[in-house]
Amino acid sequence: AQLVESGGGLVQPGGSLRLSCAASGFTFSTYMMRWYRQAPGKEREFVASITSRGRTTGYADPMKGRFTISRDNAKNTVYLQMNSLKPEDTGVYLCNAHYILGPDYWGQGTQVTVSS
Repeated sequence: AQLVESGGGLVQPGGSLRLSCAASGFTFSTYMMRWYRQAPGKEREFVASITSRGRTTGYADPMKGRFTISRDNAKNTVYLQMNSLKPEDTGVYLCNAHYILGPDYWGQGTQVTVSS
């Protein structure tokens, strides 16, 4: 199983980025997908989640109204649209595949830096 994140980069405060996570090697459409982030010196924190068919999404409070998670099961890809970015959004964003009856999978992450 493999998860490959992309779309990170350097952006100014108030800007936007769209992250992608391409999955392979497992039945993507049966997995809940989640985004986490890890800032230097801080613990990994939950960002957003989406159920296997995309019917339900969830967000950490600081991301509500700014971030949108979506998925395309035909492309085995999950996305994270990030708007109104703040310096505190800086970190490595990691994709996670979660299935209650199986192991979790993690990507290597993509760096997001919000700075002027």
